[in-house]
Amino acid sequence: MRRLIPTGDAARPVAFTEAPRPVPGPGEALVKVEAFAPNRGETFLLERPEPGFLPGKDLAGLVVRPAADGSGPEAGARVVGHPPYGGWAEYAAAPTHSLAVLPDGVDDVRAAALPLAGITALRLLRAAGSLTGLRVLLTGASGGVGHYVTELAAAAGAGVTAVTATPERGARLLEFGAARVAHDVAKADGPFDVVLESTGGPHLAAALARTRPGGLLVWFGQASRTPAALDFFDLLGGPERVMIQHFHYAGAPYGADLGTLVRLVAEGRLHPEIGRTDDWSDSARVLVDLRERRIRGKAVLTTGDAR
Repeated sequence: MRRLIPTGDAARPVAFTEAPRPVPGPGEALVKVEAFAPNRGETFLLERPEPGFLPGKDLAGLVVRPAADGSGPEAGARVVGHPPYGGWAEYAAAPTHSLAVLPDGVDDVRAAALPLAGITALRLLRAAGSLTGLRVLLTGASGGVGHYVTELAAAAGAGVTAVTATPERGARLLEFGAARVAHDVAKADGPFDVVLESTGGPHLAAALARTRPGGLLVWFGQASRTPAALDFFDLLGGPERVMIQHFHYAGAPYGADLGTLVRLVAEGRLHPEIGRTDDWSDSARVLVDLRERRIRGKAVLTTGDAR
């Protein structure tokens, strides 16, 4: 089979190679990959790839061999999956607890755009607690996670202010239910009950300053790739008793959350924002554009058999 592997070349970060089909473990299904979605964080890992690194965590496809232990979907089922690695290939072995069966109304391209960003959004909002009637500030809102958080939080009754770099990207977030759009976190009209911060660098301190006394800031990313610094004495002059909470999406099995996401898509209550769809022969170019923020929302690559 064909598989994409890292090259270490920033201009062309992946190339095709021939590899044997993966051999699934007892609790894994063999999936014929029909579409996959790279994440911007994966593009950073490609800059200095570890030996043996096989990228690919978000995929949709067809189960061609069910798990030997009897768990998970049967052969022939269309699925979305979030395996730990190896999804940028014609076939991938995926733990059955990280798979969900796709309903007929959800195509492979939209399904592949769901896993990491969608699971992150669901779990981030659970960590933030009930948002009904609260003012929420979301930084870095124009990426895949930001779109899902905006739509889900607005549907839950939150007043979302989305921080995005350009008016064009902000207009789409308003369509997803954002109450307001700001292009600079320092100019967002606070204070906010909950701040969801994903950019790091100087933006963390600016976002913290817009949190109400007793409010919550959940720090879930560092898209700027710049370390954040907080001055204790500035904190003393800012809002009192703010809680800062670190968040990471990984943990419990992903299958149930994937099932929730595909159900919301099928019901028309969640809309994956896909900024680029290409054949996987163009993977290297798409990965560079994703790394350099030239793609709004998600990028999805198809192997030629996507439905």
